[in-house]
Amino acid sequence: MEVDIHTVCRWLGTKRDDSGNPVVLVDCREQHEYAVASIAGAILLPMSQWPPAPEQLAMLDGKTVVVHCHHGGRSLRVANWFRQNGHPEALSMAGGIDQWSLDIDPTIPRY
Repeated sequence: MEVDIHTVCRWLGTKRDDSGNPVVLVDCREQHEYAVASIAGAILLPMSQWPPAPEQLAMLDGKTVVVHCHHGGRSLRVANWFRQNGHPEALSMAGGIDQWSLDIDPTIPRY
């Protein structure tokens, strides 16, 4: 149910997962966290406003949903929700944006 940041980085580069499915990155942190640090292309769907609106969910149909948060705890819960609600391929990005900042993009602020 988790995917490592290096795999997510590769998938975002090609916009496809290893099976060729389109990938979408969902940020489940809150707006104030997103304002401090964000990964380009991520869709903000704050956990406090869960569940997402039907039109927000519709834009994820047919895609591999990768969820991230700060360290990986909230994203596991959100990925599990997705799995139980029509997106069985949903994954949590292990280590969250903090690990992304350390290993992938050091220009993203750590907080």
